[in-house]
Amino acid sequence: MPDILQLDPEQLTADEFCDRLFAFLETAGRSNYDEAVTQLQHALQCAELAEAAGFGPSAQVAALLHDLGHLVLGEDGESAEEDQRHEIIGARLVTRWFGAEAGGPVALHVAAKRYLVATDPAYFDGLSPASVNSLALQGGPMTPDEVAKFERLPQHEVAVELRRWDDLAKDVDAEVPGLEHWRPAITALLTSSGPGHPTER
Repeated sequence: MPDILQLDPEQLTADEFCDRLFAFLETAGRSNYDEAVTQLQHALQCAELAEAAGFGPSAQVAALLHDLGHLVLGEDGESAEEDQRHEIIGARLVTRWFGAEAGGPVALHVAAKRYLVATDPAYFDGLSPASVNSLALQGGPMTPDEVAKFERLPQHEVAVELRRWDDLAKDVDAEVPGLEHWRPAITALLTSSGPGHPTER
């Protein structure tokens, strides 16, 4: 398994980078996300939902790698401290590799659940038991002040979409493309000479 923390796209070709990232995801992603799907299945389903919604490479890669921190740390996210650490570490790696448009939603995807519970009355009813439990550990619904601050953050709208994909990506019967399907999106971000690709539809 490659040392994912040392993975540097500036020292590799885009294909080499993808090969090493995919090898890590294939190995570390065998652990369970919940009782139904593995971490890798969850990530692939989430990325497919981003693509199906018409979002571009940055959002697709953010969806694929939003729980990368859990895989790096070998955590199951059962405490508030673990959730915070996985969010921060994953966002730092994704931002370093692909820029803020991909890393920003990763950084905010845990907070986005608290935001949605506070702003969408129907959202809570759709949460799985595991998500309800982690919500309590994460601090519960946002206060009005927290909602206002969240809405001023860059990438918060994509983070909210990512949160909804995250909640849906737990289908044991889902058939989605494998990791190779995402090589073009990753390569597009790695080889882009300008700002990140648009995430908006």
